[in-house]
Amino acid sequence: MTDNVTPAPAIEGEAKQLFEITGDGTTVAPKRAYRKRSTRARTVRYSASKLGLTMFTASMALIFLLPLLYMVLTSFKDSTQITALNAPLWPAMPEKYTAADGTAYVLYQVPMADGTTASLALEKPGRVQSTFIDPKDGSEVIWKGNWRALSSVWAFAPKWDNFSDVLKVLNFPMLLRNTLIVAVFGTIGAVGSAVIVAFGFARFRIPYKNGMFMILIMTIMLPFQVLLIPQYIAFRAMGWTGTWLPLIVPAYFANAYNVFLLRQYFLTLPRELDEAAQLDGANPLRILWSVIVPQAWPAIIAVSLFHFFFTWNDFFGPLVYLSAHPELATMTVGLQAFSATYGNANNGTLTQAGSLMAMILPVVVFFVAQRVFMRGVVISGVEK
Repeated sequence: MTDNVTPAPAIEGEAKQLFEITGDGTTVAPKRAYRKRSTRARTVRYSASKLGLTMFTASMALIFLLPLLYMVLTSFKDSTQITALNAPLWPAMPEKYTAADGTAYVLYQVPMADGTTASLALEKPGRVQSTFIDPKDGSEVIWKGNWRALSSVWAFAPKWDNFSDVLKVLNFPMLLRNTLIVAVFGTIGAVGSAVIVAFGFARFRIPYKNGMFMILIMTIMLPFQVLLIPQYIAFRAMGWTGTWLPLIVPAYFANAYNVFLLRQYFLTLPRELDEAAQLDGANPLRILWSVIVPQAWPAIIAVSLFHFFFTWNDFFGPLVYLSAHPELATMTVGLQAFSATYGNANNGTLTQAGSLMAMILPVVVFFVAQRVFMRGVVISGVEK
């Protein structure tokens, strides 16, 4: 009795190199070399896609940071470099050659007759021909052409005096103090009120709770300009205009965005912890303080940084309520007034220097708390 076995089909040409027939002549299996080449190809494709994604992300980050880079470079430039012809992007000053008599001449890149370019000091400019001095030996060189088309020799020279000039003209310590007072006290109120409201939405059984939460979230879409005039009339009736109260007190009434982030984070915490605390006799406030808050520090820090940065960069609010009181002005209003007064005289270099100084504290705060901040932002978006 013979088994009903179907013989393996004949394999010819290039396909014969990719397959091998087993000993009984009935099965066909891929060769190991082919499997290795296939795995290697997948690895190469994965590495190429990962490299491409990394380069794309780095390019987007670079484009996003270009304005910041321009601000940093401009803050170290001299005002004359902004309008100079063929000036480099980095802070620099034209190099000069000092003659034996003590006269300083600016160096230029001068094309010579032999096709080379020499750094020569312009002694006597002229329309048709100019006289240059060779710094190597002090000899005079006659050059025919328009000297105005020549490029100066630039040397890297950051101007640190810009920052001291800003401190002389702008009352920077006063602005820093005022901004810190508004930002810190506003952040305390915003975070404290948001924690309490978010805890209520996340843990308590309230009639029509979801509907009230949706109404709260809808207030995010309400433009600030719609509330500006009614709020100003109310604050003026209470005698708060010209003080910091309109900038601080509203933060104590739970911003919808902060409540949303904290509520989403609180929903990720297991309710068994609350029940265990209740069995030990803890009331809701004790549960919030001893159980919820210690586990929600990433979200709380994220909300704190959000409000702190918003208050630090807020310009419209302080402008409306503190315009008649410059001694109470915050950093943004002070920098705007400084730019309006001195911006054109120094081509914006001092304005950029003041802006860079105002950014130092928020940047330091962000980098110190960036790990906890990113964790709170990511986990707060978990759907529950």
